[in-house]
Amino acid sequence: MIAERVAAGLLRELGEAPAVWCDVDWSGPVEMLLRDESAVQAACGIMHVHGRASGGPRRLGVDYASAVAGVLAAQGVLAAELARARGARIESVRTSVAQAALLSVAQHLAVATTDDDWAERWESGPRPPFRSREGLRFEVESLDPEGWQRFWDDLGADAADVAAGWWPFQQRFATASCALPASLFACARRFPLRDLLRVGEKAGVSVLPVRDEPEQPNIVPACTFRDLPGTARARPWTCGEPLEGIVVVESTRRIQGPMAGHVLRMLGAEVIRVEPPGGDPMRGVPPISGGFSARFRALNDGKRTIEIDLKSPSGREALRELVAGADVFAHNWAPGRAERGGLDADVLARVRPGLVFAWASGWSPLPWPDPPLGTDFLVQAHSGLAAAVDPQGAPSLMTLTDVMGGLVCAAGVLGALLRRERTGLGARVDSSLYSAAGVIPRSSTGQSRFVLRDDRPVLPDGTPVCTDLRELAADPRFKRALHHTTHVSPQPPWEFA
Repeated sequence: MIAERVAAGLLRELGEAPAVWCDVDWSGPVEMLLRDESAVQAACGIMHVHGRASGGPRRLGVDYASAVAGVLAAQGVLAAELARARGARIESVRTSVAQAALLSVAQHLAVATTDDDWAERWESGPRPPFRSREGLRFEVESLDPEGWQRFWDDLGADAADVAAGWWPFQQRFATASCALPASLFACARRFPLRDLLRVGEKAGVSVLPVRDEPEQPNIVPACTFRDLPGTARARPWTCGEPLEGIVVVESTRRIQGPMAGHVLRMLGAEVIRVEPPGGDPMRGVPPISGGFSARFRALNDGKRTIEIDLKSPSGREALRELVAGADVFAHNWAPGRAERGGLDADVLARVRPGLVFAWASGWSPLPWPDPPLGTDFLVQAHSGLAAAVDPQGAPSLMTLTDVMGGLVCAAGVLGALLRRERTGLGARVDSSLYSAAGVIPRSSTGQSRFVLRDDRPVLPDGTPVCTDLRELAADPRFKRALHHTTHVSPQPPWEFA
């Protein structure tokens, strides 16, 4: 089973030969007979979300749910070993591929089931990657509208189409669709790639070719570790979840970093989220669920929030004081920000001996002299994952590496905490979207052919294909796997006994 191979590989990379193993099955608490990856993708919403950009359910060309389940299994093993080292009596761990799939679409599930009357909008149509005059595929990334406008203005694109394209482009991380005006694709085809690269650099926009080969151009470990000065151990385990008594401070944004903290919180850690004055702007992004963004809540519910201005000396000192009482500090800041602010691993390890310092980056440890933006779709393009996911080389808009990147970061933190419990040594843990892309096997098992039964798509074996996440959430067969409040979210995907 792919999940077991992924788990074993990750644990081996982390130097662990555990006494406790995690059993992985297909369905877990989902009361459906799911026999393989295709069935899980169909029933649990992955085909639906991945297929939004092309107008209907589509199978991911990689066994993504199985890979996520493998990382969850490794996390469960590490958490159990850590709890055992602190005095717990955990003998077994279980997870499932179905639970992994539900976790991977958690934000979309929250949006679909919110009590807000806001309607999510997504459309199928022409979407990246673009093609150059030579026919080479490339991705564009900009995080601000000014850069987007400068890039297309310099190429002579129609101003109205440039403006119309910004909303679906910047919302593609959330909606999993990106229908752009056809004229933008025609505009790009007028220029050779070397000119597009030059215009992108001038506009402050990342332009990156899409690899045709699915294999990574550089093989890197999922996580790297470096010892930090000072020693410490966690407080003894008393009862409750495996990470009971562990304190995590996170300063993160978007998906990758918050996902890492979300996993650690589900395992029982106290997670303190540092946000700028006024709070994370993502809190107000519709749709709203219980007063805050449903997307934001999907990854941040249960965390304690403290607002700190990290641009000020007093704010940075406040963060150092906060870290002094923590076991873990995690961030996904841009390269160099921690060092410039006096908040790098060596500094914080002096404040808190034995600290586990985790950086979830975009490209580390690739030696880019001037790296492009470290975002999901660029990483899919360069890592070969896009070529594996889709025969046309289009990255999946399901943010595969953002989710996997957060999970890999959390696994690295768990490995470092377990090592600290045994040796007293803290560690810096480095992972990235690029390193997480390498965890996903580039082969695919199963098929994606649908048939219609009562006008609804099903796999040939009868497995229903989800076409509406709200219907999935209301299906009684998913009841034990989901938690219902003002929106629906997946239950923690492990069982410890």
